[in-house]
Amino acid sequence: MTDHSDHNHSEEISTLNTLIATTIDSVTGYENSAKDIDNQRFAEIFRQRADERQQVVEDLRNEVRRLGGDPEDSGSFMGKTHQRFEDLKAAITGQDEQAVINEVERGEDYLKEKFETALNSDALSGEARSVVERCYQSVRSGHDQMSQLKHGLESPSNA
Repeated sequence: MTDHSDHNHSEEISTLNTLIATTIDSVTGYENSAKDIDNQRFAEIFRQRADERQQVVEDLRNEVRRLGGDPEDSGSFMGKTHQRFEDLKAAITGQDEQAVINEVERGEDYLKEKFETALNSDALSGEARSVVERCYQSVRSGHDQMSQLKHGLESPSNA
């Protein structure tokens, strides 16, 4: 049973790299949204979130390095994540702010779920878990902000 530490580091590194790839997808989605949307208020929010997510990526990469691993340097193009950003791009092209916010929120749901899955698994321990918990706070904050924007757009008093 003493050999579990190597396996655990391997599992931790794999889990962290999955979070890195998914978070890179989030950075890309926010950057593209900021460039393509006409509403400057939303563009600024998206740029701020992209910057925050880039910091999450760096924090996760540093933890992978600390564990002796090679951090992921590109986003994932797996089914759901890739499709979410394709849907987001299509929504932005139509300049429908409600559709854009809905897609961003769906992306946030996916990212939040990835972090929650990692935190609920046995793959992380000690410092790695602490790093992921700190990063999760940023993810949750972004999710909550997009939810507030969505509900603000749904409000009849919003012009």
